[in-house]
Amino acid sequence: MSKQSEIHTRKNDHLAINTRQDVRSGILNGLENYHFTHNALPEIDLAEVDCRITFFQKELSFPLLISSMTGGTTAARQINRSLAEAAQHFNIAMGVGSQRIGLEHPQQMDTFKVRKIAPDILLFANLGAIQLNYGYSIEHCKAAVDALEADALILHLNPLQEALMENGNTNFKDLLKRIGQVCRELPVPVVAKEVGWGINSGTARRLIEAGVSAIDVAGAGGTSWSEVEKQRGSNEIMNAAAGAFRSWGIPTAQCLREIHAALPNAVIIASGGITDGIEIGKCLALGASLVGMAGPLLRAVMQSEDALRQTIKVLKLQLRLCMFTTGSRSIAELRQGKLMG
Repeated sequence: MSKQSEIHTRKNDHLAINTRQDVRSGILNGLENYHFTHNALPEIDLAEVDCRITFFQKELSFPLLISSMTGGTTAARQINRSLAEAAQHFNIAMGVGSQRIGLEHPQQMDTFKVRKIAPDILLFANLGAIQLNYGYSIEHCKAAVDALEADALILHLNPLQEALMENGNTNFKDLLKRIGQVCRELPVPVVAKEVGWGINSGTARRLIEAGVSAIDVAGAGGTSWSEVEKQRGSNEIMNAAAGAFRSWGIPTAQCLREIHAALPNAVIIASGGITDGIEIGKCLALGASLVGMAGPLLRAVMQSEDALRQTIKVLKLQLRLCMFTTGSRSIAELRQGKLMG
């Protein structure tokens, strides 16, 4: 099988497995341990509640990021376009899946391009950071950003996933140095993102000192990519090894708490098993500036574009009601000591 066919097949497998199989983490995201203090007399009008934010100099109607999911296949093209249309409609942020296949096989890059559909959104390009140890350079990163006319670049970190893939890229030695070089030379911000096992405060500090503009914690509690690779793998030994990692990782809430405590000025994106607007609010109160969701939005868009829009409407309403019933006119007020845990 050619490298293009291999990547193409893997991306189709990932879509199918994530929408048809139970690949949830064996642990929860930790947000269940936190609760907002209900205010029976909020002394504000619901109409006053304003959940707009500014992130990377772009104003969003509320702090939701459609997290990086897919690209590189015919099915992925339509998914990305539908997600982009929704992002434009609601004025929220969006990331695309890894663009490696688009760089190595340029005819596939079109499956990631959504700027014409969503001219105003905050848009994130995406590459695996590990590729910087396998021949990728700053020019590859610039090409990924330029192809999308993106506002920022996500470099995702997935050591466990790579180790569980046959022929995975597992040489993570000296990778931080190369990430730092990209941060210095790329003309747009760089976001470091895990894929579902979390980032601790020590790693976050090293990444920020290297020049990363934001940390997407992508904590445990949502999709388990060890389970995804187990479902698609054909190597019995690797699959047996993968099974032990279903409950691996740092829960999302723990990542947020640790990083915000150690690095109070760090720009944090929360993701990892977020399911509703109240959890979005909890993440914001724990120090996040933006909150990413993937699984619920992927399942919605696979159902229909109307289902996707309905899901986003509900998320925004849930967040606004959370703010209203805690007496919070703004996201800044929501962060002011209203979360118990």
